[in-house]
Amino acid sequence: MTEVLFRDDSYLVETKANVMFADQRGLALDRTVFYPQGGGQPGDQGVLLLAAGRTIAIVNTVYDADRKTILHVPAEGVDLPAVGARVVARIDWDRRYKRMRAHTALHLLSVVLPYPVTGGSVGDAEGRLDFDSGDAVLDKAEVERRLNELIAIDAPLSQRWITDAELEANPSLVKTMSVKPPSGTGRVRLIAIEGLDLQPCGGTHVARTGEIGRASVTQIEKKGKINRRVRIALASP
Repeated sequence: MTEVLFRDDSYLVETKANVMFADQRGLALDRTVFYPQGGGQPGDQGVLLLAAGRTIAIVNTVYDADRKTILHVPAEGVDLPAVGARVVARIDWDRRYKRMRAHTALHLLSVVLPYPVTGGSVGDAEGRLDFDSGDAVLDKAEVERRLNELIAIDAPLSQRWITDAELEANPSLVKTMSVKPPSGTGRVRLIAIEGLDLQPCGGTHVARTGEIGRASVTQIEKKGKINRRVRIALASP
């Protein structure tokens, strides 16, 4: 079972860790700062630093089948370290931070457009959400204006945990129809944007909305009779 450090601090760039196992699927560490892909957010990339200066490039991060162990997928053809080897796990911070900003911006987009979310993805300083918006007319300029107003509030983010039973008793917390919140371990992580939003989420986020920077709504697409896909892109903060 991997100790997941990114849940408590998305700003951690590296950690010392021990190799629990390594095979063709990837390397499992006893602790990590690498986010495994899920919930529309890609897995982190980065490097593992070994003794004598050897470096292993990590091209993706995923959950193992047990959902408790995180696998760091190495570049093809590298020699895997032995079990018990001591490493430093270091993420590609620039890429992670772009995703943190984008993920938080999508939470705010779901505030601007309070419709059921039918899909979404987080990219590098960009992303999209799909909304079951019915007959509502989505004005691109107005959505962009309202989104940037929320970003400019510079509201702080925080997290807390509730039980699976509490989530089941409060279904209105869940905005996503296609992606279920991470549950099954007995507790669920809630991400709060002070005064604006509260929803279950296992991803990484910035500490304040002001870090997002200016957002542009680049496209609103029709994806079926009542579904609309809204794409955003972020300027440098």
